[in-house]
Amino acid sequence: MKKIGLIAGKGTLPSEFLRSAKARGEKVVVFALQGMASPELEKEADKIYWIGIGQYKKFLFLFLKERIRKLILLGKVEKSTIYQNENHDAQMKKALKGLKNKKDYSILRELTRRLGTIGIEVIDASGHLSHLLPSKGVITKTKINKAVEEDISFGYDIAKKIAGMDVGQTIIVKNKTVVAVEAMEGTDATVERATKIAGEGCVMIKVSRPDQDPRWDVPTVGINTIKKLAENKFSALAIESGKMFLLDKEDFLSLADAFGIVVKII
Repeated sequence: MKKIGLIAGKGTLPSEFLRSAKARGEKVVVFALQGMASPELEKEADKIYWIGIGQYKKFLFLFLKERIRKLILLGKVEKSTIYQNENHDAQMKKALKGLKNKKDYSILRELTRRLGTIGIEVIDASGHLSHLLPSKGVITKTKINKAVEEDISFGYDIAKKIAGMDVGQTIIVKNKTVVAVEAMEGTDATVERATKIAGEGCVMIKVSRPDQDPRWDVPTVGINTIKKLAENKFSALAIESGKMFLLDKEDFLSLADAFGIVVKII
């Protein structure tokens, strides 16, 4: 039986992967990040270890103990937690100190490099999760109007440029004006900030980086995304096709239609 290691962060994506891997007859050992990963993983994993995000030495010891050679990273990790280094071990502090910058990809690239030196390969999970990639077009029953269509067209290229600068992958647009850009604070805080600035009727556009590496990061939207947009009276959500996961699609679309939110895959 093939054995895979999974570092699990926030959200339901790790659970989705576990179900898919089990259906393929694969054994998954989960390294669940404390304060982030769901306790429900305890029921689904073949084996689970709980570790702090800065416990690099402990992680390596457990990984080698389990004789794992393939590793997958899934689930949201709040970037700000990486800098709360009071609980980081010496190896983690040394790795972060040696980086030229603290961009997400710089950190993940260094992690991948260090793991590679001891024979651990970070692999892409999208083969297990292709069913989560939605097709192009408007996927809600709620129809798109001209103003929303124009906001999406206006914002898409800008969103790609911002993502390419490794600032954030989400922008908020209204009346063909950029209202807010996501940075370290995360998507939810960006949505709330946009509403304070521009009121209801905003459009959220979420894209992948131009150099997106699916081994490290596949952007994801789900029920919590739509709830946050509904709470802030957004008119639409646009996400990039083929490069982003849509979780709990049926419930996601039902909720979007209930609040009159257009969802378009671009």
